[in-house]
Amino acid sequence: MNSKEMKEQHYRNHRQFVFTYHVLTLLALIALLIGSIRYLIICDASQVYPASLLVLVSVILVSIYFHARSFALRAQDRAIRAEEQLRHYLLTGKQMDRRITMHQVIALRFAGDEEFPALVQRAAEEHLSNDAIKKQIRHWRADWRRV
Repeated sequence: MNSKEMKEQHYRNHRQFVFTYHVLTLLALIALLIGSIRYLIICDASQVYPASLLVLVSVILVSIYFHARSFALRAQDRAIRAEEQLRHYLLTGKQMDRRITMHQVIALRFAGDEEFPALVQRAAEEHLSNDAIKKQIRHWRADWRRV
């Protein structure tokens, strides 16, 4: 167990923020895109082709930045749904209510086993938001491995 896993996780600290990815990389990509567009605008005719390629590379990198994260999260969401459906079945002997949305499942994964089935039922019946679900959890189940 690393030091991060040893401290208690709760509503206020459950979101992961990676400064180098979420801030530095994004700012660097924005600077690259703006700089490459500026270079394309001010370059002379002999530099239009390489300047255009630089803009294209910048656009590709920005696209990769956003899509790589969304693809990883989507794959992880599928795994979380399967895990939580299995957990619900093991705890109740029944399938999870089909009205439960993916966002609700992601929030419900933080609930301890003793409150999980009742919270699933309330989430389905009352259409609770993921934030409302997280705020109602009394016994938080940490998830430090979310991407």
